[in-house]
Amino acid sequence: MNEEVNVTRDDLSWFAGLLQVHENPVFGFWALYAAVVITCILVFNLGFARKLPILKNVIVYAALLAGALPLTIFAIGMPIVESLLIAAAVLGTYKIRLRATRKNKKLKDKTRETVFL
Repeated sequence: MNEEVNVTRDDLSWFAGLLQVHENPVFGFWALYAAVVITCILVFNLGFARKLPILKNVIVYAALLAGALPLTIFAIGMPIVESLLIAAAVLGTYKIRLRATRKNKKLKDKTRETVFL
């Protein structure tokens, strides 16, 4: 009844293999959990975060920490962290473009005001 499961690096996602989950499962799992939490926080802050009161912020981050646990289990075999990194890159690019567009619009509005004065 005591059967050992052999997991190779080929069975893991790229990031789980990078963290060597197959060689040191306990440390690898918690390192993968930390990577999932960090990337989830990054994606949340880049794409969806607004200024929240402190209690709501605590609730959101507690839910994020709890929700990262099943994501970590999935991240062992599927590219969850990689997907979150791509989402962070896309949202970061969007934020940079949005900031540049708003800055240009403010400059145009100021130049229009000075022309009319």
